[in-house]
Amino acid sequence: MRDPEESRMTVIEHLEALRRVLIVICIAWGIATVVGFFVGEPVYAYVVHRAGIKELILINPTGGFFVRFKVALYVGFVIAAPIIVQQAWSFVAPGLYLHERRLFGPLVFATLFFFALGIAFSLYSLPLIIRVLTGFLPTDLVKPTFDANEFLSFVLGLVIAFGIVFELPVVLYALGRIGIISSSWLWRSRPYWVIGLGLLANFLMPGGDPLTPLILFVPLYVFYEGTALLLRVSGH
Repeated sequence: MRDPEESRMTVIEHLEALRRVLIVICIAWGIATVVGFFVGEPVYAYVVHRAGIKELILINPTGGFFVRFKVALYVGFVIAAPIIVQQAWSFVAPGLYLHERRLFGPLVFATLFFFALGIAFSLYSLPLIIRVLTGFLPTDLVKPTFDANEFLSFVLGLVIAFGIVFELPVVLYALGRIGIISSSWLWRSRPYWVIGLGLLANFLMPGGDPLTPLILFVPLYVFYEGTALLLRVSGH
């Protein structure tokens, strides 16, 4: 039986490591947010233009500040993403076996790649999403007018959500390589995955027609099948 003192110290060491990781992440995000404050205006202008919005309004005097701050915060998160991902994986790595630690570099790269891919996909789909969401009421009766602060929160939240959702293959592959799931389990549970991914696609890309959610469902399903195949080929 392990010494309780040893177990307690191990927990303390883990908490200390977590504290260091969180400090590094906060510092990196803080510095990146300052950078984002200066480069955020063209980013916001691009998002508004991409969405096809011609005019936004502010409903309170502090709205402009919060718009600028939110842009800086989200842009800072994207800029600091490599450090955030690297720190997160470095915290997990000590608890893995040696052969599992060899996945560290490739998984960090894959995490950043699919996160960026999700952001790009969301920006590509943004005009369609805005058009669908504003099309539930007749435009001759209701003229869409958006508050700049609320519009920004919606769009940037959507962008981050897509980036996180596109991490599906990375999460599945990592779980498969450490033995928590297997390719056979993924294929056996295919019907549940189809339903779950379909519901997720309908939530993130709602529409009155069945084709709009398919824009998100198809790549997610390809990620799912591709990850299952990759795990099978690698013997997992």
